[in-house]
Amino acid sequence: MATISITGYTDKVSYAPGDTVNFQVTVDNALQAQVEVVRLIHGDEHPEGPGFIEEVIPSALSGSHAVTKQFVDDGNAVLVEDPRNLLGLTDSFTMYSFIFPTMPASGRQVLLGRYSLPENAGYALGIDAHSRLAFWVANGKDSDEISSEIPLVHHTWYFVAVSFDAKSGKTVLHQQAVVNPYNGRLGRVAPFDHTSTVEQKLRITPTVASSPFLWGSATNSAAIRGTFRDFKYNGKIDRSGIVGRALSLDEMKALADNGGAIADPIVFWDTTDGYGPDGIDDVVRDQGPNGLHGMGLQRPVRAMTGYNWSGKHDDWRVAPREYGGIAFHDDAVMDCGWDTTFSWTIPAGTRSGAYAARVTIGDVEDHIPFWIRPTKATAPILYLMPTNSYLAYANEMIVHHVPVGQAILAHAAVLTEKEADYYQDPKYGRSTYDHWADGAGVCYTSWKRPILNIRPKWRSSAIGTTWQFPRDLSVIAWLENKNYNYDVATDHDLAANPDLLKDYSVVLTGSHPEYWSEQGLNDLEDYIAGGGRLMYLGGNGFYWVSSYRAGEPEFMEVRKGEAGMRAWQAEPGEYYHQTSAERGGIWRNRARPPQKLTGVGFTTQGFDECHPYKRMPDSYHKSVAWIFNGVEGDVFGDFGLALGGAAGLETERYDLELGTPPHTKLLASSTSWSDNYAGVVEDILFNHPGTLGTQSDTVRADMTYFTAANDGAVFATGSIAWMSALPCFGFENNVSQVMKNVLDAFQKPGSLPGGAWNQEEKSWT
Repeated sequence: MATISITGYTDKVSYAPGDTVNFQVTVDNALQAQVEVVRLIHGDEHPEGPGFIEEVIPSALSGSHAVTKQFVDDGNAVLVEDPRNLLGLTDSFTMYSFIFPTMPASGRQVLLGRYSLPENAGYALGIDAHSRLAFWVANGKDSDEISSEIPLVHHTWYFVAVSFDAKSGKTVLHQQAVVNPYNGRLGRVAPFDHTSTVEQKLRITPTVASSPFLWGSATNSAAIRGTFRDFKYNGKIDRSGIVGRALSLDEMKALADNGGAIADPIVFWDTTDGYGPDGIDDVVRDQGPNGLHGMGLQRPVRAMTGYNWSGKHDDWRVAPREYGGIAFHDDAVMDCGWDTTFSWTIPAGTRSGAYAARVTIGDVEDHIPFWIRPTKATAPILYLMPTNSYLAYANEMIVHHVPVGQAILAHAAVLTEKEADYYQDPKYGRSTYDHWADGAGVCYTSWKRPILNIRPKWRSSAIGTTWQFPRDLSVIAWLENKNYNYDVATDHDLAANPDLLKDYSVVLTGSHPEYWSEQGLNDLEDYIAGGGRLMYLGGNGFYWVSSYRAGEPEFMEVRKGEAGMRAWQAEPGEYYHQTSAERGGIWRNRARPPQKLTGVGFTTQGFDECHPYKRMPDSYHKSVAWIFNGVEGDVFGDFGLALGGAAGLETERYDLELGTPPHTKLLASSTSWSDNYAGVVEDILFNHPGTLGTQSDTVRADMTYFTAANDGAVFATGSIAWMSALPCFGFENNVSQVMKNVLDAFQKPGSLPGGAWNQEEKSWT
């Protein structure tokens, strides 16, 4: 019997009542599926908790719907619109480019051209199956080609060109390396002979292919949706052009010397044109007379060093002429572009929360998640779910792609059958913790594709427990169990509405709010300073710089810099974002360590076990002792659905040197970790003994509290595992009691206990 599978995505992350949610779904081996809208309440199936909880929402969507299989076109390219058919070349011409192949030995690849395999028509400049520069022509019946004599070396810049004389068939193919001390993997001392010039008479002239002109790929069909499957290129392409005559070899060499500019081009694409102070778009601009601009498909990466990078500047805004590189990857997926399978218009009055379309066929099921935000505040409490971080981890495969992954985890990964299949064929794109096929770090992530780990019930194969979204649902379950009145919104909602937080007395975070934009940080800091109360319920938060281009909230950019606990590091000179023109990396390296905002910041990670907290002397101070009302003893949180404790996985520390407000109370701490917990690399200037869990006093989890201006306050747990302890014992436990004490106090207007800092509150209980 054929195996049935279901997956899909929504067109947006978040919606308001009155909006229409469009679901893009693919199904193997079935034509009908049952669909229900459900509100997600608890996502962890751990047997010591309440299990998976969802609420079916009566809706017009309920019932059977037609479904079909939809396909993914991976890889990216630049598509050149040519309404006058100026690039349907059948006469003499010269085509040239600066290229930086990263996988020249991976099979045939197209650099530039208009070539159709089904029609056996057109022309293309590319790389053949033997890593050599090649030029192909086809006339609808037959094809011919010319190849260089010397294979291309990976991660090396070349100037490449081909001149074709249609009358004589004379074709000259030329390559020469462009090597300086900075711009490639090898320097000038490496004794490679890169130069090759080959002359050959081709038997045929090209006929016009119906496919468009593309950079980085040939096509099997028109690239209306980015359908480009064969000959996909891995590497960078810089300035390129086409001249309507066959240039001599000397003329081609002169192009290499002057950056490709020529007086009489059909087209000259200047890949450094159009850069603005706030970012770089996807348009590749033609400086020639015909305006044959290209448009990036599936987000080829810009703000990349070019053939002429001097190494003097690492910011593309300072030296834009040195940043003409556009990087292409044959496994990039930004937008599956699927047809809508079914839709649902959210009725007025629908409460905010985490929702999903539950799609089932027999025993096979998938939940396709989305969020509903309130049209206006309906409660004093806002649960801000960290959708930026969900996107950063979308379809992550770090334990399988990072050589030290299992050493960090201290155990082998345990895969489900579905995960094992996906890791063999990651057809829905990768996370910002992974690498593209050529080894480059993935700096873009997208909502517009199936994301297997943004699902309720999902358990990380790496750590054997929930991670991110399904863990964060435990707070919703706890709020429901304790009958709190609350709203739910997302990072994406905050980006769209910077005033979102101002209508709430308390903001709760998720377990791992790691990725933040500058606007989001500013909004949260303004909220606290203006009198808002923050309950930071996680660890390793407010850490990595993330950005979006205006109008594209479903696509996020992250560039890992030269510090931070990272799965990859951007190449030299490529730390600045394309979408926002700001420096990537960790916020600490931009003078915003998390301690300045929340009192604690990332200090360690480990995945072998979690621990309890022990109360610190500050917790007995009269100004904060109320936080532990109803909690017996010094130790609490010695249980949890995440590896047996409330403190662990990734944790944070109080640190006055990094900006913890001086009056912050250190309420509790968790110590005595194993050596699987190591200090974060941004704290280590020299390699030396003493940085591991049994050796270093910075390897701990700190719980803190401080008051801010205008009756604001911040309570921080310092641990990702915290909220996984809330559901234990039917939500009746000491972690839950601490949470309730703080939230009850935080949602009341007026001064907080411990906020006055008068003589009475300076005393100890």
